[in-house]
This record gives sequence, structure tokens and C-alpha cells, in this order.
Amino acid sequence: MEQKKLVAALMAGAAGLSATVASAGYDVLNLPLGATANARNNYDLHMFVLWICFGIFVVVFGAMFYSILKHRKSVGHKAEHFHENTTVEIVWTVIPFIIIGVMAVKATGGLLAIRDTSNPDMTIKITAHQWQWKYDYLQDGISFYSKMSTPRDQIEANAPKGEHYVVEVDKEVVVPVNKKIRLLVTSNDVIHGWYVPDLAVNQYGIPGFIKDTYINVEKPGVYRGQCSQICGKEHAYMPIVVRAVSDDEYKAWVEETKAAQS
Repeated sequence: MEQKKLVAALMAGAAGLSATVASAGYDVLNLPLGATANARNNYDLHMFVLWICFGIFVVVFGAMFYSILKHRKSVGHKAEHFHENTTVEIVWTVIPFIIIGVMAVKATGGLLAIRDTSNPDMTIKITAHQWQWKYDYLQDGISFYSKMSTPRDQIEANAPKGEHYVVEVDKEVVVPVNKKIRLLVTSNDVIHGWYVPDLAVNQYGIPGFIKDTYINVEKPGVYRGQCSQICGKEHAYMPIVVRAVSDDEYKAWVEETKAAQS
């Protein structure tokens, strides 16, 4: 009786989870497609490996359940006694080696693409602080700090939460689309992480070091991220907002920003 209750509870829980997943959409459970070539490469690699894992799951568990069903004692089968099958050992060594090799080649290509910061169209230096970001546009002579703009009463009191609660800033990082933008990331105090999932960037900022990566945003839009390294009590309040605009809009923003800073 207790077993029946347990099974019923598990089935009800599974049904509830399935309904939740269905209503939320599969996109919340997967990597984002993103807005850069690197983001799509990451997504394709993720799906490639996922389908390989699924295939292994089907083959291994299929063989296991087939053996359990067709060779059970109740239908008259008796246990075999054998060991050291050289052919089987070679097969289950070579096949995983080939699978891992294929995945390694595909992953290495994507990693090399992400690390290629040569010949950028522009460079932005990003310096992390507890708990805000400083951006220096090296070609355009622009420099500003960016910090969270969510009101504290939304965090510490019962004020209604905004649409972009704790992922909104007072000054956005504005970049032109279809331009290779090199990012130089460092830190002024402790280790931080400049993380924007849709742009496939998660670069650590380490005190005393400058790490580089790049973005090339292919479509206009607003892309949000946060610090990915636990950096202190305000770690959760270090959002990043990147606004990608057309080249003309970017030039207008540069002129406007320079005028405001002069």
C-alpha cells in the first residue's frame, strides 16, 4: 500500500514538473541562441554533445533493458559464465575514443574562434570594482562607470519589482553591430566575471592581469548579464547591460556622450 502511494506521488510530481516545463517553454532550459557567431557555435556544440549523450543513453539502456527482459530466470534462461572477450574490449575502447575525439575537435575549433581577438574594429577596457563596472572606450576617448539602477526599496522593502529587477543599470554599454570589439577585462580589487550569456562572453577580471576576449553583435538589441564570480556582499547587484545599435546611432551616441563629459 505504501509503495502504491509512493508511486502515485512520484507520478503526480512528474506530471506537475512536465506541465511546468511545457508552460515555461524549452528555451528556459537550454543555452540561448545568442546574437553572435560564438554564441551560436556554443549552442551547436552543446546540442551536438547532447544528442551524442542521448544516443549513448538509448543504446546502453536499451541493451540493458532488453537483456533483463529477454534473459530473465523466469523464462528459463541460466546465467552464463565467461570473461576476457578481446573483441568486446577493443570495441568498447575504440568507440568511446572516436566519440571523444570528434567532440574534442569540434570544441577546439570553437575555442580557438572565441580566443581570436586579432584585428578588432575597436577596443573597450572593462575594469571591475566592488560593485560596479568602469568602461573605457580606447578609440573614442569615452570613460564612465556603470552600476545597478534598481531602487533599493525594491530590494530591501516591499516595493513592486520592475521588469528588469536587479539587471538594469544607470549607464549602458553601447556598441555598434557587425563590428569586432575587443574587450580588455581586469579588476581593481577582487576577482569578478563579466558575463553576458547572449553574447557568449564570460571573462574573468583578475587584479593585476588583463584578460581579453571579443564580441561581434550581429543584430541590434539589449543584452543583459551579471557578475559571474562571487565578489562580496553586493555580488548579486553587479548587472551588465549591452545595447547594440546601428553604426549611425553609435556615432551619434559617441558625440552625445563626449559632449556630456566635456
